Amino acid sequence: MASDDENEYDQEEDIDEFLLDPAWEKQQRKTFTAWCNSHLRKAGTSIENIDEDFKNGLKLMLLLEVLSGDKLPKPDRGKMRFHKIANVNKALDFIASKGVRLVSIGAEEIVDGNAKMTLGMIWTIILRFAIQDISVEEMSAKEGLLLWCQRKTQPYKNVNVQNFHMSFKDGLAFCALIHRHRPDLIDYHSLRRDDPMTNLNTAFEIADKYLDIPKMVDAEDIVECAKPDEKAIMAYVSSYYHAFSGAQQAETAASRIGRVLGMNQDNERLMNEYEKLASDLLEWINRTKPWLENRKTDGTLKGTQKKLDEFRDYRRSHKPPKVQEKAKLETNFNTLQTKLRLNNRPAYVPTDGKMVSDVANAWKGLELVEKGFEEWMLSEMRRLERLDHLAQKFKHKSDIHEEWSHGKEEMLRSNDYKNVGLHEIKALRKKHEAFESDLAAHQDRVEQIAAIAQELNDLDYHDCPAINARCQHICDQWDRLGSLTQQRRKALDDTERQLEQIDRLHLEFAKRAAPFNNWMDGAKEDLVDMFIVHTIEEIQGLLDAHEHFKSTLPEADKEYNSITGLINEVLRLCKEQGINTTSNPYTTLTMKDISQKWGDVRSLVPQRDQTLHDELLRQQANERMRRQFAQKANVVGPWIERQMEAIATIGTQMTGTLENQIQKLKQYEQAVNAYKPNIDELENINQGVQEAFVYDNPHTPYTMETIRVGWEQLLTSIARHINEIENQILMREAKGITESQLQEFRACFNHFDKKRSLQLEPKDFRACLVSLGYKLPDDRRGSVPGYKKEGNEEFDRIMRHVDPNRTGYVTFQAFLDFMTRETADTDSVEQLISSFKVLAADKPYIIADEVRRELPPDQAEYCLQRMPPYRGSGAPPGALDYNAFAASLYGECDM
Repeated sequence: MASDDENEYDQEEDIDEFLLDPAWEKQQRKTFTAWCNSHLRKAGTSIENIDEDFKNGLKLMLLLEVLSGDKLPKPDRGKMRFHKIANVNKALDFIASKGVRLVSIGAEEIVDGNAKMTLGMIWTIILRFAIQDISVEEMSAKEGLLLWCQRKTQPYKNVNVQNFHMSFKDGLAFCALIHRHRPDLIDYHSLRRDDPMTNLNTAFEIADKYLDIPKMVDAEDIVECAKPDEKAIMAYVSSYYHAFSGAQQAETAASRIGRVLGMNQDNERLMNEYEKLASDLLEWINRTKPWLENRKTDGTLKGTQKKLDEFRDYRRSHKPPKVQEKAKLETNFNTLQTKLRLNNRPAYVPTDGKMVSDVANAWKGLELVEKGFEEWMLSEMRRLERLDHLAQKFKHKSDIHEEWSHGKEEMLRSNDYKNVGLHEIKALRKKHEAFESDLAAHQDRVEQIAAIAQELNDLDYHDCPAINARCQHICDQWDRLGSLTQQRRKALDDTERQLEQIDRLHLEFAKRAAPFNNWMDGAKEDLVDMFIVHTIEEIQGLLDAHEHFKSTLPEADKEYNSITGLINEVLRLCKEQGINTTSNPYTTLTMKDISQKWGDVRSLVPQRDQTLHDELLRQQANERMRRQFAQKANVVGPWIERQMEAIATIGTQMTGTLENQIQKLKQYEQAVNAYKPNIDELENINQGVQEAFVYDNPHTPYTMETIRVGWEQLLTSIARHINEIENQILMREAKGITESQLQEFRACFNHFDKKRSLQLEPKDFRACLVSLGYKLPDDRRGSVPGYKKEGNEEFDRIMRHVDPNRTGYVTFQAFLDFMTRETADTDSVEQLISSFKVLAADKPYIIADEVRRELPPDQAEYCLQRMPPYRGSGAPPGALDYNAFAASLYGECDM
C-alpha cells in the first residue's frame, strides 16, 4: 500500500492534470463511467453521468460496498443538501479507513457536481481497489501492473510496453495481452502496426464479448489524442489483469493436480510391474517344484544319469535368471515403498499371495525341494550302480552254475549200473561219491545266487521277474539234483555188495581232483569277479585279500603236483598191468582239464594285479579331486563369509556424499563380481567330482551348495545396500533435504546405535532427537503401550508413527522418514482439495467439462474414471466429489 504522502501527492498532481488537458477529461469520463458500471451491474444498477449520479452519495456508497465486500453505514434517504453531504462523507470516510488520504476532495465539491473533484475521487477509488493490490515480483500498484504487462508481452517483438500512454496507442499491446492468455480468440499475426483503429477496436470488442471486460475507452480518443490519458489506460488495463489472474490461479492449480496425478500414475505402473513379476516368479516356482518333487525313474542307470544331466542343466541355465528376477522384485518393491512414503501415500500392499515374504517363502521351499532332489538323485545313482553290479554278479555265478549242472539230471537218472560187472559197479559208486563231493562244494554257490537275488528284490531292481525266474529254476534244479543224488546212492549201495574191486588210484584222483577243480573254479571266479569301491581304503582291502590269495599258490602248486603224480601212477600201473583203457571210472575230470584250469588260474593272477592297480590309480585320482575341491572351497568359503561380515557393517562406516557412497558400493560390487571366476572354477571342479561319482569329502566342511547359497546372499546383500542409498537419494531430491542434513542424521543415528544393529531402542531414539535439537517437554504422564516410559505425550506420538508395529525399536529408514517430514515441505490432501476448489470456482463439486478444460487429456480421464459422484444437494447431474477423490489418493478414505 502506498504511504499517505504518496497518495496526497498523486491526488494533487491528478487535479493539476485535470485542469490542464480537457481531452484527458473526456477520456477519463468515458473510462471511469464504464469502470464504475462494470462493478455496479453486480448490484443491478448503473450510472450515466458521473457528475450527477454520485451527487446524493447513494450509488457512491453502493459502489464501495461492491468493491470492498464490506457493509457501509446506513445512508440518509432525505433529498436535502445536508443529507447528500452526509452520504458522501460516509463514502469518503470509508475510503480514508482503507488507508487512503484524500487531499482537496470534499463532500461539498462532489454534491455540487464538480467534475474535476469527482473524477479525482473515482481515480483514487480505482487506485485503491483495482491497482494498489497488484503485486508482481515484489513490485506493486502501478509498477507491478507495468511489469505484468511487460512480462506478458515480452514474446511479441513489435510490442514494447514502457508506460501507460504511448505504448498502448497502436492497440497491439491490448491484442498481445489477449492473445497471450487466449490465443483462440484473436489472430494476432494478421494485425498491422500501421492500423491502430482496427487493432484497438478488435481488442475492445473481444474483451467485451469473451472476457467480460466492458469497453471503457473509444479507439478514436486514443488514436486522435497526441498522448492518451495514462489513468484511463491504467484503469482499463487493470481489468485485463484481474480477468486473467483467475486463469493464472487455475493454471497453478492444474499444475499441482497434474503433478499429484502423475505421481499416482507412475506408482500404479510400478505396482502393476511388481504384480506381474511376482506372478511370473511364483508361477515358475509352482511349475518347477512338481518336477523336482518327482522321485520316479525308469529304474536304469542310463535313464537316471539322463535325469541327473537335466537337473544340472536346470541349475546352470534355468535358475540363475530367476535369481536375478527375485533380486529385481525386492529392489522394485523397496523403491515403490520409498516413493509412496516420500509422497505421503499409504504403503503398497500386494495382492494375497504376492507379498515379498510370500515369494521368499516360495523360493525357500523351492531350494528345499531342490536340495532334497539332488540328495535323492545321488542316492538313486548309488543304488542303481549297486544293483547293476549285483545283476552282473548274479548272471556270472548263474552261468557258472548252469554250465556245471548241465546234464547232471540225465546222469543221475541213468541206469548204467545195471547188467555190468563188479568192477564197473564199484567204479560207478566211487564216481557217485565224487559227484556228491562236487555237489556239496556247489552248495555255497547256489546259496550265493539266492542271496544275490534276494538283495536285488530288496533294492527293487527293475528286472526282478527275470532274476526271480532264473533263481527259481536253479533252486528247483538243485532240489531235484539232491533228490536224484540220494536215489542213485541208494541204488549203488544196494549193488555195492556185488562189487569188490575198484581202482583206488582213480578214486583217489577223483577225490582230490574234484575239490582242487572246485577250488580252481572258485579261484577263477574270484579273479574275474567285478568290484565297486569308493575310497583308497576299500581298494587297499581288495589288494590285501589278493596278496593273501597269492600266498596260497605255492600250497596249491604242491596239490597240483600231487594230483599229477596220481595220474602218472595210474598210467604207470596201467602200462605195467597191461590195462587197455586209461579212463577214470570215478570222475569225468581228466588231467588235461586240471592242467588247463591251473594254467588259467596262473594267467589270471597278473591280470587281477593289473585291474586292482588301475582301480587304485583311479581312487588316487578321486582323492586328488577331493583335495583340489577342498583346497579351493576352503579359500572361497571364508572369503564369502568375510565379505558378508564386511557388508553387514558397511552402512555405519561409510562416509562422504550419498553419490560417493553408492559409487563405492558399486565399486565394491564390481570387486565382488570380479571374484566370480573363482566360483566358476569351483563349479568346474565340482562337476568333475560329481562325474567321477565322488560323494564324500572329509577335507572340507563346504559343499558346492553352501558356496552357491553364500554367493547369492552376498550379491543380494550388496544390491540391498545400494538400493537403500538410492532411496535416500530419491528422498533427498524429492524432499529438498541437503547432503549435510542427511550426513548429520546418519552420524547422529550411528552415534546412538552402540550395537551397530541399524536400529535404536526408545531411550536411545529420544536422546538422538534431543541431540538434533528436537524439543521434548519433560512430561512423564504419557506412555505408549508396548514401550517403557521414555518421555512425554509428544514422544509417545512420535513413537507410534515411527514404530507402528510395536517392535520396540526404530529402524534407520523410519528415523530418516520422520526427520524428512519434519524438515521438508510436501504435498498434502488439503493442498490438493484447495487446488480442485480453484478449478471448480469455489463450488463443493466439479463437473467433467471443468476437469477436461484444465487438465491434460490422460490425467483428466484418470480423474473422471475414479472420481465418485457428488452426493450433496443443489448440484447439477454428473457433478463429481473432488474432496473424496483427493482423500482417497492419500489413503485417508476408501471410495
